[in-house]
Amino acid sequence: MESEQLFHRGYYRNSYNSITSASSDEELLDGAGVIMDFQTSEDDNLLDGDAVVGTHYTMTNGGSINSSTHLLDLLDEPIPGVGTYDDFHTIDWVREKCKDRERHRRINSKKKESAWEMTKSLYDAWSGWLVVTLTGLASGALAGLIDIAADWMTDLKEGICLSALWYNHEQCCWGSNETTFEERDKCPQWKTWAELILGQAEGPGSYIMNYIMYIFWALSFAFLAVSLVKVFAPYACGSGIPEIKTILSGFIIRGYLGKWTLMIKTITLVLAVASGLSLGKEGPLVHVACCCGNIFSYLFPKYSTNEAKKREVLSAASAAGVSVAFGAPIGGVLFSLEEVSYYFPLKTLWRSFFAALVAAFVLRSINPFGNSRLVLFYVEYHTPWYLFELFPFILLGVFGGLWGAFFIRANIAWCRRRKSTKFGKYPVLEVIVVAAITAVVAFPNPYTRLNTSELIKELFTDCGPLESSSLCDYRNDMNASKIVDDIPDRPAGIGVYSAIWQLCLALIFKIIMTVFTFGIKVPSGLFIPSMAIGAIAGRIVGIAVEQLAYYHHDWFIFKEWCEVGADCITPGLYAMVGAAACLGGVTRMTVSLVVIVFELTGGLEYIVPLMAAVMTSKWVGDAFGREGIYEAHIRLNGYPFLDAKEEFTHTTLAADVMRPRRNDPPLAVLTQDNMTVDDIENMINETSYNGFPVIMSKESQRLVGFALRRDLTIAIESARKKQEGIIGSSRVCFAQHTPSLPAESPRPLKLRSILDMSPFTVTDHTPMEIVVDIFRKLGLRQCLVTHNGIVLGIITKKNILEHLEQVKQHVEPLAPPWHYNKKRYPPAYGPDGKPRPRFNNVQLNPIDEEREETEEEVHLLNSTTL
Repeated sequence: MESEQLFHRGYYRNSYNSITSASSDEELLDGAGVIMDFQTSEDDNLLDGDAVVGTHYTMTNGGSINSSTHLLDLLDEPIPGVGTYDDFHTIDWVREKCKDRERHRRINSKKKESAWEMTKSLYDAWSGWLVVTLTGLASGALAGLIDIAADWMTDLKEGICLSALWYNHEQCCWGSNETTFEERDKCPQWKTWAELILGQAEGPGSYIMNYIMYIFWALSFAFLAVSLVKVFAPYACGSGIPEIKTILSGFIIRGYLGKWTLMIKTITLVLAVASGLSLGKEGPLVHVACCCGNIFSYLFPKYSTNEAKKREVLSAASAAGVSVAFGAPIGGVLFSLEEVSYYFPLKTLWRSFFAALVAAFVLRSINPFGNSRLVLFYVEYHTPWYLFELFPFILLGVFGGLWGAFFIRANIAWCRRRKSTKFGKYPVLEVIVVAAITAVVAFPNPYTRLNTSELIKELFTDCGPLESSSLCDYRNDMNASKIVDDIPDRPAGIGVYSAIWQLCLALIFKIIMTVFTFGIKVPSGLFIPSMAIGAIAGRIVGIAVEQLAYYHHDWFIFKEWCEVGADCITPGLYAMVGAAACLGGVTRMTVSLVVIVFELTGGLEYIVPLMAAVMTSKWVGDAFGREGIYEAHIRLNGYPFLDAKEEFTHTTLAADVMRPRRNDPPLAVLTQDNMTVDDIENMINETSYNGFPVIMSKESQRLVGFALRRDLTIAIESARKKQEGIIGSSRVCFAQHTPSLPAESPRPLKLRSILDMSPFTVTDHTPMEIVVDIFRKLGLRQCLVTHNGIVLGIITKKNILEHLEQVKQHVEPLAPPWHYNKKRYPPAYGPDGKPRPRFNNVQLNPIDEEREETEEEVHLLNSTTL
C-alpha cells in the first residue's frame, strides 16, 4: 500500500518503475525548473525558494493536491498550500506532471459511469484545442488592431486626412481622382501640418513647421507610452522574449502575462512604433500572444491548476505571435521550437501549428495593410539567382555576424551601465532623450523618416515600370514597347546615387540608435530594426553588383550567364538576404529564420542564398560569442535559465561544486526516527535551505530520502491542528515502522508519506559534465552527492549556474583539489571500530588520525594552495 501511494506521488521517478509506468514518451522527460539568484541581493531568498532565516515559514497561496495523494497519514483531505507556487519561484515539473497523470486517470475511470462524466471527459480532451483556438483568434485580432492603429498614428506625425480622420495617408488618397503617377501620395484630402497651420505646402517655413510637428508628435507618443508603462504595467516594457523563455523553462513571474500587462502593452506598442523609435512590434507581439494564452488558460481547469500544462499553451501562443508578426505560420511554429520553448512535446507542436493557422487566418481576414497579404513587405521575385552571387551573399552573412556580435556587446554594455548608474533611475527621461534624438536626426533623411516596415518594403521591392522611388531612378537605354515585369539591367541615374548616400547615412543612424533603444522602458522589438539594417546593407551591395555586371558584362564571372540587355541582378533579393543575415547574427536563429523569410518571398528558389547567409552570420557571430541577444539579456537580468545550447568541457567533479564547501557550515540533515518536532522546527527556522536529506541515524549517515522544507512545515502545522497529542516533544518518524517508545512518551508524528524515497544522487567523483547534462535533461531541482552511500553534500541548479558562470569568466572554482576530496570524507566507523560520534550534521572536516599520508600525498598537500 505504501509503495502504491509513493507510485501515485511520483517518488519513483528515478527508478525503473517510473519509466515503465509512464503513459507516453513525453511523460518520461519533463522540462527543467531552474533556480538562480538575481544580481540584487534582496531577491536571493525568493529565487532560492527559501524562507528568511530566523522567521517562521508561512504559506499564503491556496491550493490543493490530488485526491490519491495524502500528505499526512492522518489526513484524508487536501491541504491548502500544496501544489501552488509563490512569485519568483520555480515550478516542480515532476509534481505537475504527476498531478496531470492522476487527473487524467481519474477522468478516464469515471467517464463510463454516466453521460455527464462522458461529456466532462470529452470537454477535457478538447480543452487543449479550444484554448489554442481562442489564443489564435485573440492574437490575430490584436495584431490587426495594432497594425492599423500604428499606421494611422505614424502618418499623424506628418498630417491628417480631412475627409475621414481615421484614414491614414494611403487610405485617404485611395478614392481621390486627382493623384498623379509621379506624386501618387499627394491628394487634396490629405493635408500636412504646414498646410493646416501656415496655409502653404512648399518653402522653408513649411519644412520647418513639418519638422517641429514631427518632433512634437514623436515626443508626445513616446512620453505617453513610457508613462503608461511606468504607472500601470512595468512588465509591459521591452521585447518580452527573454522573460517568455524564462517562464517557459519553469519560472514564475506573477503579473507578467496578466490582463493589465496585455492591455497596456497593446496600447503602448502602438505608441512606441508611431513615435519613430528604432524598434519593432514583432517581438512584443509574441508577449501579447502569450498574455492571451495565459488568460484563456484560466478558463479551463486542466491548464489553470497545472503550471506545466499551462506552459504548453504558452508555447503555442508564441508560435501564434510570430505567425501574425511576419505572416509566417510555419516559421512561427519553428521559432517556438527553436528559440523560446524549453519543453516541446509532439502534441504541443500540433497545437502550435493550429494556433498559428488560426491567428494567420484572422489577420488575413482583417487585411490591415490593404494588400491581401499578412505582412506589409511581402515581395515576389521573377529572376533566378546565379552561382556567382553566393559570394556577395556570404559577404552579407559576414556583415550580419559582425553586426550581431557588435550589437550584443554594445547593447549589453549600455544596459549594464544603465543598471549601475543614476541614469537608469529616470526611465521617462531616457525615453524622451532617445525619442528626441531619433526624431531630430531622422526627419531630414527620407529613409529614416519612413516607418521601418515601410522602409523594408521599399528596399525589398524590385524595380519595375510602375516604381517611382529614387532607388529605381535608372537611365533608360532602350524604349520598351510594352510593360513587362523583367526590366533589363540599366545604368544607375542621379537618383540612385543620391539614394545610396542617404542609405549609408541611414545605416549608420540605425546601427547607433538601435543599440541605445533596445532595452528602454517601452515595448521594443528587435526583429524589424535588425532587418532594416541588413536590408539597407543588402540593397547597397545589390546595386553595386548590378552596376558591376552592367559595365563589365564581358568579365568571365558574368560572361556565361549575364548577357547585354538581360535582367541578371535583383537588388531587392540582396536586401532580403541581408535582412535575414543581420537578424540571424543578432538572435542566432537558423532554421526558423530561413523559413520565415522564405514565407515572406513566396518562392522556393531563394532558400539556398538565405541558408548560406544565415549560417555564415551564425558562424561569424559564434566566433565572438555563442550567446544571442535574448540569452545575453537573460544573463544580464539574472533570470534563472539553464540554456541547453551551452557546452561544458571542464574537468571538475561533483565534489568541487557541491555545498557545503570546506569553510561552510556543515550540511543540515534530518534523522529517520530520533528527532522531535521542536528539533525540526528549530532547524527550519535557523536555516534557509529548501530541503533536507534524511539519514538513518546519527551514527550512520546512510541516505534514506529527501524532505522539502515546505512539506515539512505544512505537515507539522496540519498535524497540530487536526491530530491530538502532537506537541513539541513528539518524535518524528520517517521510517516505515514506528520505533518502540516508552508509554509516557507523546504520540509520534509519521511523515514518511512526504518523504521522497528516491532522490537523485551522484557520487563525489562524478564529472560535472555529466551532472550538468543530467540537470538539463531531467529537469532536476537538486541532486545529493554521496560517497559509499554516505551523504556528503547537495548540488542545486543555483550551484550549477554559478559554476557555469565561473567557467565562462575563466575563474578557478572555489574547490579543494582532488586529493583533499579523497581524504576529507571519514567512514561511518572510526579506526577503533566503534561508531564515530556525530550530531545532526554531516561532518566534512578531514580526519588527521585516519592514516598517515604517503610521501607523494604530503608533497601534493604542501605544494597546493587550498
